[in-house]
Amino acid sequence: MRQRVLGAAFSTFLEKGYARTSMLDIASRAKISKRDLYAMCSGKPAMLREVISERARRMRLPLDMPAVRDGGELIATLNAFGLAILHGVISRPVLVLHRMAVAVAEEAPDVAKTLDEAGRKVNRAALRRFLGDAQAAKLLGPGDPAVMMDDYFALLWGGLLIELLMGVTPPPSPGSLARRAQRATTKLLELYPRQRARR
Repeated sequence: MRQRVLGAAFSTFLEKGYARTSMLDIASRAKISKRDLYAMCSGKPAMLREVISERARRMRLPLDMPAVRDGGELIATLNAFGLAILHGVISRPVLVLHRMAVAVAEEAPDVAKTLDEAGRKVNRAALRRFLGDAQAAKLLGPGDPAVMMDDYFALLWGGLLIELLMGVTPPPSPGSLARRAQRATTKLLELYPRQRARR
């Protein structure tokens, strides 16, 4: 029943938006009574929080980034990571979840925190570890891996995410996303070039 309710809530939020969705809408779609729905969830903010937690777990990328042995593998892995991040975030359901988290930020700030911890922080931590390992393997130059991670995401997104969330630009084509990921990788390696061994 829980999965059915969460699915109904997500679909209703997606179609009607957070503000226009009522608990009765969700109960009707899930084919349960409003009383049973409130027994499961205390209200609409709590329901959105549950939906975001569930969706974030489903959409979490498989970010077991392998250790790399040379520059070619480093480039390929960063390109693939960047493309996976872009594809994962620009889909309409994910953008809608982010918009809803922003919309209820004052009413229910823990909703955005749930989305951040279940998705964004996991991805950033995976990249930070990967960059630290690449640095230890002498494939990247000196620098704080956390700063390198921030630089990479800034290079990857630029202003695109804000524009997508605001709905002022259409989602880029697959080819454009691939080029964006490649540019981010190239620029990061220019910022932190591997040091050549001294002879």
